Amino acid sequence: MKHVLIAALSLVVLSGCGAPSFLITPVQNPQRIEEQTVSPGTGFGAPKIALIEVEGMLSNLKGGGLLSLGAPGENPVSKFSQELELAAKDPAVKAVVLRVNSPGGTVTASDIMYQQVVRFKQETHKPVVASLQDLAASGAYYVSCGADRIVAHPTSVVGSIGVIFNTFNIAGTMEKIGAKSEAIKSGPMKDMASPFREIDPASRALMQQMVDEFYGRFVSVVMSNRHINAQDKTLTDGRVFSGARAVELGLADRTGLLDEAIEQAKQMSKSPGAKVVMYRRSYGHSGSIYADTNLPTPQASITELKVPGLHDPLPSGFYYLWQP
Repeated sequence: MKHVLIAALSLVVLSGCGAPSFLITPVQNPQRIEEQTVSPGTGFGAPKIALIEVEGMLSNLKGGGLLSLGAPGENPVSKFSQELELAAKDPAVKAVVLRVNSPGGTVTASDIMYQQVVRFKQETHKPVVASLQDLAASGAYYVSCGADRIVAHPTSVVGSIGVIFNTFNIAGTMEKIGAKSEAIKSGPMKDMASPFREIDPASRALMQQMVDEFYGRFVSVVMSNRHINAQDKTLTDGRVFSGARAVELGLADRTGLLDEAIEQAKQMSKSPGAKVVMYRRSYGHSGSIYADTNLPTPQASITELKVPGLHDPLPSGFYYLWQP
């Protein structure tokens, strides 16, 4: 029987129907961040302007799909920190441009990224320019305040200075279906803002106190970095403005496109011939400074505009977030 099987296999091979084959293609480590040139410079050994994204939902946790920056599972805060570190260590990098397109995110993630920008400037003395694209709201604007200059596209949505803590109440719905939630807790505030019961005055007061604290921090960051009218409370009541109006109000320095923000960075760093680089995981690729923004491909049948991060379920917490 063994000889018969060998003979049969030999006939298959000879007839041209060989055994299945596999093509193995080696790939680079997808976790490694690589530098990619997206706009060439002039001259030999041209200096660099590092273009770093502040895009999508800003959160200090791993995500995937629309809630992440870059590759699935990427932590936006971690990636941002790594890219700033690369720009700080590279003597050829003369300035950083933040390409901002985000509705904001959690209070802590926004503050961490802002502090990283401030520390980067203090330690490297390299200028930072924020370029506001479609959306630079709430936490994204918070991060932008760390830049030396803010260049807003005239039609950008800018502002939403404020804090939000969203909760909901399904106690009435549960009662209608005969369900009831019982919390065995160590203290009266352990389940404050629980969706399974009406929020009581004491819990509401405590949550409002925390919102006010985080709001005060946001306003302090804006006031210490921007030349705005402190008496104009409409600037910090949560509303948004166009990029052009933001410039008039002092929330941004000038209107302009992304390439104008890059040109501003070149002037501030005295490096007119600098090339523009971005940092990407091995599988990522940017063909230009506007490429790879993590936005879904437009479809002709779509009738509702959805911005990544605005309609996704959010974990409970305090947010510097514009969520219309």
